[in-house]
Amino acid sequence: METQLDLFNWKHYESTIILLTVGWYLKYSLSYRDIVEMMGERGLKISHTTIMRWVHEFGPEIDKRIRPYLKPTNDSRRTDETYIKVKGQWKYLYRAVDSMGKTIDFMLSENRDVAAAKRFF
Repeated sequence: METQLDLFNWKHYESTIILLTVGWYLKYSLSYRDIVEMMGERGLKISHTTIMRWVHEFGPEIDKRIRPYLKPTNDSRRTDETYIKVKGQWKYLYRAVDSMGKTIDFMLSENRDVAAAKRFF
């Protein structure tokens, strides 16, 4: 197994900079150019293509190393619908629930019809 020093050998930037930019890209909904701008505000000039190469090179390794520490998830989910009263008016509540019973998403609708169900999905 490679150590952190081996993984970042012969890189122009420090490992902390590489990990920070790759982490921002993978964790948040940021573009490469957004990260370039953020690093520019910190006094670093990095090309968006460099960040893209880092993501492709180090992303899978980061994923492999953090996967054991993440909470287990599954793809099991179900949907249900019910009729509830909201501010004195009856509405249809469409809900997606995971296997643990936590709500993933929901939608309130005036009508219970195919169009409303399609909007929810």
